[in-house]
Parts: sequence; C-alpha cells; structure tokens
Amino acid sequence: MELPVADPGPVRAEGLLLQCSFCDSEAMHKLAQFLLPGLAAVCVDSTTGDLFKKPSVVAVDMRKEMVDYVTQRSETFISDALIASEATQDQESDMPEDPFEIISIFMDDFSSTKRNIIGHVSGWLMSDSREDKIDDFVQEMEMTRFWPLDRREAIAEVLLKNVDLKTKYHCPEKYENEERLADHKAQCNFRPVACPNDGCRSKVSVRCMQDHDSACPFKILTCEQNCEKRLMRRDMDRHCVTVCPMRPMKCPFGCDSSFPECNLEQHCSEFLQPHLLKVLKVIHKKGFTDDGFKDHALLLEKYDNDGKLAKSRDVRSLTNVVKNLEVKMKEDNSS
Repeated sequence: MELPVADPGPVRAEGLLLQCSFCDSEAMHKLAQFLLPGLAAVCVDSTTGDLFKKPSVVAVDMRKEMVDYVTQRSETFISDALIASEATQDQESDMPEDPFEIISIFMDDFSSTKRNIIGHVSGWLMSDSREDKIDDFVQEMEMTRFWPLDRREAIAEVLLKNVDLKTKYHCPEKYENEERLADHKAQCNFRPVACPNDGCRSKVSVRCMQDHDSACPFKILTCEQNCEKRLMRRDMDRHCVTVCPMRPMKCPFGCDSSFPECNLEQHCSEFLQPHLLKVLKVIHKKGFTDDGFKDHALLLEKYDNDGKLAKSRDVRSLTNVVKNLEVKMKEDNSS
C-alpha cells in the first residue's frame, strides 16, 4: 500500500489568496529522513514480545496511522498553540518553534499509544537491543523500498508548512492571482533548482544552494594535498590516503621527519648520513665509538660508486647495501 503524494499546489491560502508552495528543500529532506526511524520504532515497540507478529507485518497499517495522526496534529498545531498562549496570557510560552522538534513530539506521542506492556517498560525503551532492532528494521525497509524517500518528502513538505509558525522554512507569500504568483515563484528564494555539479541529481532551494554546494559529493575540487589532481569530493579521502603523491609519510628510517611521499628520494639523499648511522649502530652494536661510526659512514660513501646508498628507500635495502660494501672494503684491504 503506497501513500498518495501530497499536492504541491498552494497550501493554506486565506480567502482567494494563493500561497507560494515552495519550502526549504534541505529542511524537508531532513524531516523526511527521520520519518523512517520513527515508523521503525513504532513497529518494533508494538510487536515486542508478540510471538506471532513481526515489525514488517504491522508496518503498512502503522505507516498509515502514523501519517494520519501526525498530519492531523500538525494541522491544528498553530491554532492550538495560539489558544494555549492566550489562555495563559504568556506570549513567550514553552511552545517549541523548531519544526523537527514539533514533529518528533507528535511521533513520540503516537508511538506511546502503540506500545504493548513490554514496550512501556523503561528498561526496554533504553536498551541496546531495542535500538538494534529499530536499526535493523530501518535497513530492511530501505532495502525493500517500503517507503521511498520521495514519498516521505511529499509528506514532510506538508508537515513542515503546517508547523512552521515563523515561516523560516517555507515561503509565506500570497497573491491574488496566478500571474502574480508565477512572477514571484520565478524569483522566490525557496524555489528548487538543480545542482550544477555533474552527476548530482539533487534539487535544492536557492537559499540552500551554497550550503549544498559546500558539501555536495559530486563537486569537483583540487586535491587537498595540492597534487594538482582534480576530482570529486566523494573521492577525495580515498585519493589522499592511497594514490596521492603528496600524501604525508614518516621517514622509513625513523628519523622523525615527515614529508610528501613524492619527496622520499630527495629526503633519503639529503639525510643519508643520519640514516647510515642508524643502520650501522644496528649492524655493529659494539666495536665503534660515535666518531668511529661517522668515519665508517664516510668511508662507505666513498666506496659507493654506484650511489646505491642514496637510492635505498628503507632499512632493509640500506642494510643490504652496507653489508655488500663492507665485504668489498674487506676484499680490497686484504688484496
């Protein structure tokens, strides 16, 4: 059973005035996102301890009941809040203004009416087992596309407009005819526009485009490590830690230096002496003083006609080169 998509036309118009139907796309998307976990919580709580029912069995009925309940509460929210405020003569009442908090309260109220005996136990409500079951059921509904995001967004749009008392998340403009309304919509800051980044299918309100662009995974950026590679934001982390020639690395010889990987050859050449001393102290633990190690390192460099010492990129390769040179030195001295 699929819920009908909400009519995107003018809403809550007064008299003959036509209201702009646009709203904050990011807020609508955010609201749509937590409708699914809310439904999962209701289904899990209502079937906990029931050997004959699983959350998936009651999901269709619970979805309809939850949407009807939350929608009805949202439709009377502003009028009920104003009446309560007048009754208490308190203009600064505790009435929440955040649409997400308001809808969350409605969903919690609905959920509390569907909990069975076990579901009312405080220990169960706070348990990890309950959270795990809710997460699992959310994943199941996502995999089966039980409640697609576009349908949730249609419902979220209606809810958002109904409870947005200060019109922070939807356009409040109203006009007396379609022509003036159309002129306004062409310039409305809440109007949806397609993301300009190739591959991104998102439609975002004009007022949200800057925030979306700053996080869009399809945005083409220059490598954060300045390797001049241009790639999508979603590929940046993988690039920086795997193939980027500018990714930082520690000296393989343990000399406390850090540098871009592409500069390893330069580093090994510039710091050959300290690298040699570290390797020599491991090979010859006894038999050399500090000055003796330095003299021996200089002698090895003189015997290294092929420059193999400077070309060594790790301790093992440098150790092998040193041992081969020492053998050569002994042979020359014995001849």
